Amino acid sequence: MTTEQRRSLLAFQDYIRKTLDPTYILSYMAPWFGEEEVQYIQAEKNNKGPMEAATLFLKFLLELQEEGWFRGFLDALDHAGYSGLYEAIESWDFKKIEKLEEYRLLLKRLQPEFKTRIIPTDILSDLSECLINQECEEILQICSTKGMMAGAEKLVECLLRSDKENWPKTLKLALERERNKFSELWTVENGIKDVETEDLEDKMETSDIQIFYQEDPECQNLSENSCPPSEVSDTNLYGPFKPRNYQLELALPAKKGKNTIICAPTGCGKTLVSILICEHHLKKFPQGQKGKVVFFANQIPLYEQQESIFSKYFERLGYRVTGISGATAENVPVEQIVENNDIIILTPQILVNNLKKGTIPSLSVFTLMIFDECHNTSKQHPYNMIMFNYLDQKLGGSSGPLPQVVGLTASVGVGDAKDTDEALDYICKLCASLDASVIATVKDNLEELEQVVYKPQKFFRKVESRISDKFKCIIAQLMRDTESLAKRICKDLENFSQIQNREFGTQKYEQWIVTVQKACMVFQMPDKDEESRICKALFLYTSHLRKYNDALIISEHARMKDALDYLKDFFSNVRAAGFDEIEQDLTQRFEEKLQELESVSRDPSNENPKLEDLRFILQEEYHLNPETITILFVKTRALVDALKNWIEGNPKLSFLKPGILTGRGKTNQNTGMTLPAQKCILDAFKVNGDHNILIATSVADEGIDIAHCNLVILYEYVGNVIKMIQTRGRGRARGSKCFLLTSNAGVIEKEQINMYKEKMMNDSILRLQTWDEAVFREMILHIQTHEKLIRDSQEKPKPVPDKENKKLLCGKCKALVCYTADIRVIEECHYTVLGDAFKECFVSRPHPKPKKFSNFEKRAKIFCARQNCSHDWGIHVKYKTFEIPVIKIESFVVEDIATGVQTLYSKWKDFHFEKIPFDPAEMSK
Repeated sequence: MTTEQRRSLLAFQDYIRKTLDPTYILSYMAPWFGEEEVQYIQAEKNNKGPMEAATLFLKFLLELQEEGWFRGFLDALDHAGYSGLYEAIESWDFKKIEKLEEYRLLLKRLQPEFKTRIIPTDILSDLSECLINQECEEILQICSTKGMMAGAEKLVECLLRSDKENWPKTLKLALERERNKFSELWTVENGIKDVETEDLEDKMETSDIQIFYQEDPECQNLSENSCPPSEVSDTNLYGPFKPRNYQLELALPAKKGKNTIICAPTGCGKTLVSILICEHHLKKFPQGQKGKVVFFANQIPLYEQQESIFSKYFERLGYRVTGISGATAENVPVEQIVENNDIIILTPQILVNNLKKGTIPSLSVFTLMIFDECHNTSKQHPYNMIMFNYLDQKLGGSSGPLPQVVGLTASVGVGDAKDTDEALDYICKLCASLDASVIATVKDNLEELEQVVYKPQKFFRKVESRISDKFKCIIAQLMRDTESLAKRICKDLENFSQIQNREFGTQKYEQWIVTVQKACMVFQMPDKDEESRICKALFLYTSHLRKYNDALIISEHARMKDALDYLKDFFSNVRAAGFDEIEQDLTQRFEEKLQELESVSRDPSNENPKLEDLRFILQEEYHLNPETITILFVKTRALVDALKNWIEGNPKLSFLKPGILTGRGKTNQNTGMTLPAQKCILDAFKVNGDHNILIATSVADEGIDIAHCNLVILYEYVGNVIKMIQTRGRGRARGSKCFLLTSNAGVIEKEQINMYKEKMMNDSILRLQTWDEAVFREMILHIQTHEKLIRDSQEKPKPVPDKENKKLLCGKCKALVCYTADIRVIEECHYTVLGDAFKECFVSRPHPKPKKFSNFEKRAKIFCARQNCSHDWGIHVKYKTFEIPVIKIESFVVEDIATGVQTLYSKWKDFHFEKIPFDPAEMSK
């Protein structure tokens, strides 16, 4: 990397900090970051948020001296899906990202309304292309553990970081599609009209929660894969097998050497098809020549599974097979591994990184590349980054030979296509991305395929919500009282937000809360003490209102008891904390109603009708077939726990033995299931028979083998067409059924649209397959050339630092904290404050998760020292020999000294002030 590139990266670091969550690319940075650095960055995110984590990440990044790290960073961005950021850095042109700023500011202002009006799972599937896959999973996790409002807040956070230039318009379209009134507030250019819609709470969100259930490890046991036991070698389960005719049909174009996308249903044995292709490919080379195959698996579990399968099959034939993932790449010489093996199983970011570093000189070292779940080849996904390299080599006239490309998927998808023509365009772009001239599907052997892959019957069940809701009435009165108290403190409270007609228990109300809290942070009065008092009080009132709102949302989808338990936990935590006068008053008000709430929640007449209908389905299906095996999909982890408790406490469902399965991802306060825990649950479900019903969220992108079952229930749960196809594939037994249970007709409509899109996709593929192959290749070449021109034609703007000194105020109490002239940047991504005056402004408490990483040792958290504030400002660390604070900008308000204008920044990279590097010499002054 040149000095100029390093300077450019420093100049644009604010953009990167505002956009990048580094934990999503760490696995791709394994060649450059050690385990300690990875843990430090992950801890930084957990404790301070993604912006501070990005600050630390950039600090570590810019300290690297190894050759190729800059290219590795770009590849990591591409692999993780940061296509906009990748393009901006590669061209040093941030204009597209900069243009998003006005929408970010609008969304920040509307955040309280967004949180109260939006059910993330309703629009997440539409927004998935604008988010990172892991963000989708985290949003779902937060929805399940904290409620829809918290999930919506997380969604806002992710959108504010999104580097996709189309996210404002995509959000608008998603809101209009869901007929959500928030769309009236969300104004996007290009003539998109605002559409009046029904309340978000009345609709069931369609979670775009990346339900990419990776293909079942079809080859985990080859004898189980599409082939009857009689057709498989009894002596070696990973030895020779007799492929079915439809598998031979799927493999045929690739065996002829054509770049091919193989699109076939989940469970049909596509991994076996890839083995057929791989074996044929390796055997075709004449004496003295050798082939080299690379198989890409997106996730570690799937990578491990495929490495085991390929090793056991091919090593008996004398081929050398190995695997490299982000967890192992730093410990092995990648170039030597590639050189010394015939088949290499990789997580794709590893190749992206090594191509950038130059340790892998070009893709010409391979003769065949196989992309599992190839529908991910878009935007900045590592698959697409690899193919960018491929296409640059192809279109740049390189003399090196290009490898054959094969993609595997259960569904190529259709994106936002409204008709077959648009769907065809979408599929052609995917083909162009993979340089595929053929889409292979089963046509001649459909009858055989249908004997192997059973398509469950699908039923839509519309149920009613509670006719009366005493629980909601009590909570609503508590909320009204709390609002009144807030208005006494601040008569202008209603002017803090433009959100009108907010209803309790809705995402719109959550948005109102956020809007008020945001307004508090920049609220100004001549009397600064009074300003501080009002802001702190409003923070407390709105925080309690948010919890009440969360409880109403939980009650809507589960039992009142679950919602009440949520509130009791919250107030228990409040008592254990500072517990000032306002909190004492609010706690007393809640406790005065607690006995009545307990009584209401225990009243059988208040049971959720949706749960009654779910009970009826379960009783009926298990009566018809006592051996029924069920997977019950829900939107959030909170619902997983709530439904498990409900089943276990319902004597009418005593025949059920529930297990739970949630994702491995972490949120700020919650940790997902570990992989061993998931495997244990799955073994108990599919092998031991300990569970006959599995309650699960999306275990998206985690490569988990869901056992065969004959009943799938989607409880207020629906996704896009790819998710629908893959989720439906969980019910594989003959005569299996799939129920969609919802109180929202819009959810049923959404699933019916998905079914239509599936037909549209299949029709489009059939049309494409009738085209002349030469004509199709010309079309693909035209698309590739056009896309390359777009990639290559980017300019680089540089933000101009504001050299004027500014104040930093506490975001909660508005007390003066420091000046920008006191701030120093450590290792280009961490921010500390010099001077003894700042030390008097904060108090520290031992960090709950102290860690040592690189030059840093995280020791404590720091909080505003002002009475009754305790706003979280960041952490206290030992940096080399210095004990210093490290602050996060989102905890502060920046005030212009000359004008008094106050501004909020969510990331340091958005704050373009003159950043002075940390100088140890200053510490001795």
